[in-house]
Amino acid sequence: MRIGMLTGGGDCPGLNAVLRAVVRKGVFHYHDEFVGFLEGWRGMIEDKSIALDLDAVSGILPRGGTILRTSRTNPSKRPDGIDRCVAAIDKHKIDALIAIGGDDTLSVAQKLHEKGIKVIGVPKTIDNDLGGTDYTFGFDTACNVVCEAIDRVHTTAEAHNRVMVVEVMGRDAGWIALYSGIAGGADVILIPERPFDVDKVAESIRQRHERGRYFSIVVVAEGAKFSSDGLGAPILQDMGKDEFGHAKLGGIANILAREIEKRTGFETRAVVLGHIQRGGSPSAFDRVLATRYGLGAIDMVHRGEFGCMAALRSNKIVSIPLKEAISKNRFVDDEMIQIVDGLFEEIGEKEAAGQ
Repeated sequence: MRIGMLTGGGDCPGLNAVLRAVVRKGVFHYHDEFVGFLEGWRGMIEDKSIALDLDAVSGILPRGGTILRTSRTNPSKRPDGIDRCVAAIDKHKIDALIAIGGDDTLSVAQKLHEKGIKVIGVPKTIDNDLGGTDYTFGFDTACNVVCEAIDRVHTTAEAHNRVMVVEVMGRDAGWIALYSGIAGGADVILIPERPFDVDKVAESIRQRHERGRYFSIVVVAEGAKFSSDGLGAPILQDMGKDEFGHAKLGGIANILAREIEKRTGFETRAVVLGHIQRGGSPSAFDRVLATRYGLGAIDMVHRGEFGCMAALRSNKIVSIPLKEAISKNRFVDDEMIQIVDGLFEEIGEKEAAGQ
């Protein structure tokens, strides 16, 4: 078979491991040929592609990013975008397409499937919030990066008797903040699922200092929401949006640090990790998980399971409908929040855990 592949949306450690696994098993076991479309869906719209063979994927397992590059291009927002994708598939005589991305990328894959294109999806989101799968690759690497940053922030916070507010990725779901906050021993964890009252956050920090702990670490997801105004709106960088309609979040750490210092009188600093969480080599866990996804995807192609996505469930790679995967995000559940609640002293409505 002649198989096309692309990587869409934000870059993520482990993407190259997926590409490598697909090509290696496809060549060795199925005698397939591969075409890589560059820069996500933009490559299909503009007909930009490269040959993907064993030489192309040699040595890429430990590399971050994606050799195919990526973009947040939405064909549905371009004139004849979907039709141009179909035309590119026809031109290159593609028998099946493997799309690696999050809910935005996979929503386009679903539209192509409805047009009769044979599509397989591979889940990719650093936020770990894609429905239908237990874990997405890149998440573990991001948590390790954040945890190391928290460890480093701890020492300077303690040396200066400061409150440090660490902003991490997490638009709608707080998985990175939750896992890295627990692993890093944060004193307050704030997530999008639970709008928080800054007065109660400040009070929890004040009480901690009264017990003789003269520094505190706050981990906050970029999509966390203040609830004191009754609106629970996230903090925006600006009013711009990408082609999938997502606002550009960021800046909550700076605002929160200012408000904590104002309410407590404690010197407070903000650290925004930003794209550091995306960069660098994937962790061992993510290399293995991404490889398993790639092997699962090429097997799904040859089983004819089109219109489906490879998913991790109970540590098994299974096939689920794309519609199910993109129907809703996977949010932090009450059970995980209760784990965090058990680590903090209750103040009012458990605001220290973002609840």
